[in-house]
Amino acid sequence: MMSNVPYTKYNKTQLEKIGNTVVYLSDNIPQLSKTKLLKLLYILDEISIKKTGIPFLNLKYKVWKFGPVSEELFIDLSSEPKLLEGYIEKNSEDGVNFVVSKSVFNDDEFSDNDIELMDYTIANFGNKSAKELISYTHRTNSPWHNTAKQSEVLELLEKEIINNTEYVIDMSQLISHDERKKSIYTEFLESH
Repeated sequence: MMSNVPYTKYNKTQLEKIGNTVVYLSDNIPQLSKTKLLKLLYILDEISIKKTGIPFLNLKYKVWKFGPVSEELFIDLSSEPKLLEGYIEKNSEDGVNFVVSKSVFNDDEFSDNDIELMDYTIANFGNKSAKELISYTHRTNSPWHNTAKQSEVLELLEKEIINNTEYVIDMSQLISHDERKKSIYTEFLESH
């Protein structure tokens, strides 16, 4: 579903959940790069939708060369963080930039299932390189792959003729086979 609003603005609750998710991931994954962090946030949403029909963070992901990307967070992490300034800072070691937490994880916005989902994501994807995560998010029939193909930009992205698009990934394709989860997902989107 494409939003008609030309910008994305997070409310305080959304920012707290995003910020604390980033803190949790950076506390549990050493030398977390921007690219790896962006992929893990996407993977959290993908796994959560598959499991329950409800997105973890409900970010809008666009079809970019390196996979699904939340443009707002990409921009925020590309310079000194502003949206997430209370939660993380950028650090570098041997010329490699990575994200480190600068606040203590606050679990107010998280259910036990949320914590389990983050732990599952860390255990299964936290030790993978950014390149491996990009490959995972690009897999055939993934939401990124399907959206790029349907939008006729897959080949352009793969051949690096273009770097990014404005196409937003429809995450409902993850549960298109499950009427109950589709209904839960649709209700969630309508109420948020």
